[in-house]
Amino acid sequence: MTKPILYSFRRCPYAIRARMALSYAGIQCELRELILKDKPQNMLQHSPKGTVPVLVTGEGMVIDESLQVMQWALGQNDPNNWLRNSNASEILIQQNDHNFKPLLDRYKYADRHPELSERQHRELTLPFIESLNEALKQHQFVLSDRICLADIALFPFVRQYAYVDINWFDQLPYEKLQNWLAYLLDSPLFTQVMEKYKLYNQGFSYAFPLPK
Repeated sequence: MTKPILYSFRRCPYAIRARMALSYAGIQCELRELILKDKPQNMLQHSPKGTVPVLVTGEGMVIDESLQVMQWALGQNDPNNWLRNSNASEILIQQNDHNFKPLLDRYKYADRHPELSERQHRELTLPFIESLNEALKQHQFVLSDRICLADIALFPFVRQYAYVDINWFDQLPYEKLQNWLAYLLDSPLFTQVMEKYKLYNQGFSYAFPLPK
């Protein structure tokens, strides 16, 4: 069987969560690293919308939505049952992807959205951030005391949010969320999927994940 091909961009939160799920599930891929201003034509032939991640399975199926890549990977192998609480996970992920992410983008790129100040954009993000902290007061991870799909799907976006202004984020009264973020940042899984790679358009592709 042909090895799956993964088109990815290292810092993209959607690509990060897909890589984390694929690595956790032990799915061996050919990783093709790219930058979004130089998209390879063969990726665009598979997925004309031109966003990452794009996974081409060994059977030739194209999956170009990150959550679907995660679910496909976990459908192959889910040793710690990340798919439990699947309904609650999907609700939280939808809130993140459709409500929080646009607010995060306006905060991160406030100069492109001058209708509000950076601080005003940031204030609109706080209800979701506070809700995560409140959930983490009840258990170690966002839905229970065991990691699940929602944790991995949300983590790259909270990471991106924190690093817009890390000094401000570290001063927030959200210790549980800060601890959750630190735990995932320090995890071997995250470290593994954040290896730096040379670009596919420069002639490079890689076996992914690398051996631990």
